[in-house]
Amino acid sequence: MKPILVTGATGFVGWHVADQLVRRGERVRALVRSSSRALELDVETVSGDLRDPSSVERAVAGCSAVFHVAADYRLWARDSREIYRSNVDGARNVLEAALRAGVERVIYTSTVGCIGVPKNGIGDETMPVSLADMQGAYKRSKFLAEEAAAGCARRGLPVVIVNPTAPVGDRDVKPTPTGKIILDFMNGRMPAYVDTGLNLVDVRDVARGHLLAAEQGKPGERYILGCQNLTLREILERLAPLCGRPAPKARIPYAAAYGIGLFSTGWAYLTGVEPRAPLAGVRMARKKMFVSCEKAKRELGFDPAPVDGALQRAVEWFRANGYC
Repeated sequence: MKPILVTGATGFVGWHVADQLVRRGERVRALVRSSSRALELDVETVSGDLRDPSSVERAVAGCSAVFHVAADYRLWARDSREIYRSNVDGARNVLEAALRAGVERVIYTSTVGCIGVPKNGIGDETMPVSLADMQGAYKRSKFLAEEAAAGCARRGLPVVIVNPTAPVGDRDVKPTPTGKIILDFMNGRMPAYVDTGLNLVDVRDVARGHLLAAEQGKPGERYILGCQNLTLREILERLAPLCGRPAPKARIPYAAAYGIGLFSTGWAYLTGVEPRAPLAGVRMARKKMFVSCEKAKRELGFDPAPVDGALQRAVEWFRANGYC
């Protein structure tokens, strides 16, 4: 049995992808940095870095499939070039290595941020979008990486692109920006909310969506892996009974949030401490990221569960692991 490579297996979505492959009886290989945390999974590991083409070549060699899930998911970095090196250069290294190795299937994990969303509307895979629409280094880097994946598909690489929305659930170790929203609320650091919205999805369903994309997806196509469109206020109201604290009732005007983001990000550049309210995140919040995952349901058989159970697992996992 040939191995299946998973990049980002020490991260949130990547761990769940690797876990589900292991549970299915697959032989899994993970590309991990020497400084990475223990995986706690029965997988083969290859030490390396996405930005090092030779270590990527070693990891890809002999694999039947590659799930490129790894990404630098930060809305702020003192040196934004780090995000581009990981997300753009790293993706190109993986895609080119897979093309040279003749890998049978590649699943590239993009983001809902690369999906076009009309003002006050619902986005899907057909909506036009450009690099100019991307806010911040993370979104821009993922857009460029997705273009690289599409380019490799045109060159014959059997790559399928998946665009997860905002995954929630257990093992959000870093945590992700969505996980930080949950943690801020749990820790009483959210006295008010911004009028924005996200599409939430259970991280376990996102992982299942990756496996479905490998089995049923069409090379060169992309599929939104999401579930429920919810305003931030609705998300906090769902968290309230799970956390035993009331949801905030005050709404912060966008202009005030923008000012907070400017100050927070400026202070971060002076101190090197990650901002509580990154300006890129505030700019993203101006638009509700509401999307449809009907294409994934129709073509992949994707059938996500309501997110309430995932929110409860997230709260319980954060509590059990000392985040509160």
